[in-house]
Amino acid sequence: MDEAEVGEGARIPEGLDSAKVAFLDYLTLERRLSPNTRRNYAHALSCFFLWLQRDGRGMVLEPTQVTRLHARSYLIEAQALYSRRTLRNHVSGLRSFFKFCQKRKWTEGNPFHNLTLPKPEKPLPKFLTEDQVVKLLAQPESLEPKQENHAFKPRRDLMILELLYSGGLRVSELVGLDYGHLDSSRSAIRVLGKGRKERICPIGSKTVRTIHSFRDNFAKDASLDSPIVINHRGKRLSVRSVQAILKKSLRSAELPEDLTPHKLRHSFATHMLDNGADLRAVQELLGHSSLSTTQVYTHVSVSRLKKAHQLA
Repeated sequence: MDEAEVGEGARIPEGLDSAKVAFLDYLTLERRLSPNTRRNYAHALSCFFLWLQRDGRGMVLEPTQVTRLHARSYLIEAQALYSRRTLRNHVSGLRSFFKFCQKRKWTEGNPFHNLTLPKPEKPLPKFLTEDQVVKLLAQPESLEPKQENHAFKPRRDLMILELLYSGGLRVSELVGLDYGHLDSSRSAIRVLGKGRKERICPIGSKTVRTIHSFRDNFAKDASLDSPIVINHRGKRLSVRSVQAILKKSLRSAELPEDLTPHKLRHSFATHMLDNGADLRAVQELLGHSSLSTTQVYTHVSVSRLKKAHQLA
């Protein structure tokens, strides 16, 4: 690769495109980043370089010629072209590129360092209405034959849906439940959440009865360290299997199939707040370390109130 001297002791590849090739090779060969990340960073660089060539900015030929003003101007103009999330990803790629150039002394500074970015959008979480949840919970037993020897799946699937919704559980927390975590006398279950933090989740007496019914009829092993949610062989069910069970029930209930198990957790939180629960109590039930994470559900409830007000 041809090189040109810039500054004292620093040597850079000739041209922005050559620096880009060196950077992308570094991502693949040294950083061993995924092809998707490499492709996203390459796209970010291409967009920025094309922007530099337009409107009289074609004199910018080397990394060292890119200034803080260029970075700020690009950020302002790009906001009309890309979503905030895409723009933040672009800037992340550009910041990494100039950090790469800076470490190799191809440029003196990083024009994208500490650049103030627009705040990311916070879309409101999707959730089911209370009536939709009732309809969803009715599906497992309607999907399978009524014979006793076919009752394993409907009872197991009903237990899964009730636990996800009534406990506000993450799907990873659900599949990790053992019988030793169940406190039937208090209608609660002990959950190991993110960061291996434990919390107690009330699940209601109805869900406890569903668990007992399934255990008494179908559990091959109900010892304290045995899994609650199992397959036909008595093995712990996988996250993917739970997702497939929910999708099947959603399809049967004619509800949107893009709703994930996590959306039942969103539904739980929204319905709790709609019915007067304290925000900090919901934070504890969900296992959120920060109250700001839980506050998104207050926006959901207010949004529903506004719609009701407008319709009235």
